[in-house]
Amino acid sequence: MAMVSIAISFFIIIIAVAVSSGFRTEIRNGISYISGDIRITRPDMNFAGTAEPLSMNSYALEGIDSIEGVAEVIHAAYRAGIVKNDDKICGVVFKGTKAGGDSLKVSIPSRLADILDLEVGDPILAYFVGDKIKARKFRIQSIYTSILSGDDNLLIFCGLSDIQRINGWSENEISAEEIILEGKYKNEAMIKSKTDEIGTRILLRTAEDESAPVASSSINRFPQLFSWLDLIDTNVLFILVLMTLVAGFNMISGLLILLFRNISTIGILKSMGMTDRHISEVFIRVSSVLVLKGMLIGNALAFIFCSVQGFAHIIKLNPDNYFLSYVPIHINPLLIAAADLVSFLIIMLLLLIPSLFVLKVDPAKTVRAQ
Repeated sequence: MAMVSIAISFFIIIIAVAVSSGFRTEIRNGISYISGDIRITRPDMNFAGTAEPLSMNSYALEGIDSIEGVAEVIHAAYRAGIVKNDDKICGVVFKGTKAGGDSLKVSIPSRLADILDLEVGDPILAYFVGDKIKARKFRIQSIYTSILSGDDNLLIFCGLSDIQRINGWSENEISAEEIILEGKYKNEAMIKSKTDEIGTRILLRTAEDESAPVASSSINRFPQLFSWLDLIDTNVLFILVLMTLVAGFNMISGLLILLFRNISTIGILKSMGMTDRHISEVFIRVSSVLVLKGMLIGNALAFIFCSVQGFAHIIKLNPDNYFLSYVPIHINPLLIAAADLVSFLIIMLLLLIPSLFVLKVDPAKTVRAQ
């Protein structure tokens, strides 16, 4: 029973770690997809297309793609608009990138598709308000699922040249440069550090009589998402501690039962000159084998579950509450190994408590009772 308890505890520990890592990976990648980990814009940047654009050839922006940790630099142009289908209308923001697809082809969020009853291949009419109203007829190339499901966060992807023409810009003018960081730099500390580094670099390379572009991090743009991830990590830490204690106390009870059943054996070993320390080591060694077996079984079952969930997305979620439509799984070998090691060491430390029972065994009484 103790080994079964150990297996269940480690199963839950690995699942909790994999799910936490999955949420963090999926949401960070989703944020990067929406607006990059770091975004460089003019201080007065807006989505109406009236602010002064950035120049791709600006000296201040040169060489950013060569900075350590930068995986990709995306040139983007934004423009707010209103989309219409039959008698239904909705306010959106268009984002143009070179990877946005063919001219007048768009990728829309699933939430917008539901609001306007749109499908892939359908035409969609968009209006852009400025000095004069401009209308464009786009065709839906794909529908994507966004981590920002609110009606005020509807982002449509299209070609960069489409937005440049609507804004009246040249092919070298953009709204922002969006920087995607490498995976190991996508934690909060590194994102903040790289934002400061890039912002300082741009400031130093901008002439005194010019307005310097500003660098903002995804942490500042989406603080609620990062706060929610911190909350998940806190819950996972609570689960790890709880499951480790449950497994530890179950092993304590198992070891006590083992000791009670072998009181006479302990007395005989003591009478033959074996020290309390060596006797305790024997029983702890036997218990450690049970812990290791339970840990291996729990890990194996957890990896099977993670593989199935990661491939088939069997367990679903409400994206309005969890930002994702399924339970994400990401297996981080180092993190899982650390959780296994720490839990194993804590359990073994807890087993030192019942091992003190050996000190109380009197050889004279136990041998006489035998």
